[in-house]
Amino acid sequence: MQIDETDQQLIALLSQDARAPVADMARRLGIARTTVQARIDRLQARGVIAGYTLRLGAAHKAPIRATALVSIEPRAAAAVLARLQSLPGVETVHTTSGRVDLIVTLRAQSTEALDDTLDRIGEAKGVRSSESLIHLSTKIDRSA
Repeated sequence: MQIDETDQQLIALLSQDARAPVADMARRLGIARTTVQARIDRLQARGVIAGYTLRLGAAHKAPIRATALVSIEPRAAAAVLARLQSLPGVETVHTTSGRVDLIVTLRAQSTEALDDTLDRIGEAKGVRSSESLIHLSTKIDRSA
């Protein structure tokens, strides 16, 4: 699918505020409201826009964040991923090509809750080792 400059600008506007009125976006882009709606519909139909989500403010997020670097036994990925899926403090899991097999991002309400989640990860069948890194402050966040 060809994405032109207007589509890129529209995606940027939607990334900033997916609930912005179509009329406001049309004014900012200098095009008709119906054109904006047609472009949104086309971007959705072609899978460029996969959906919309809720992003909680800092006041509603668990205050403690961490990353766990996890090494697993060969052929244990499915079992380990199922275990991680069951843990409420697990936000994301990424496979890697480096010295560890998985990068797991975590959120917790307290250090005790984080410790419990890390213990559960370490106890999971198929986990060789894990190393945790507690996030202290955010210097750059382009996902927001």
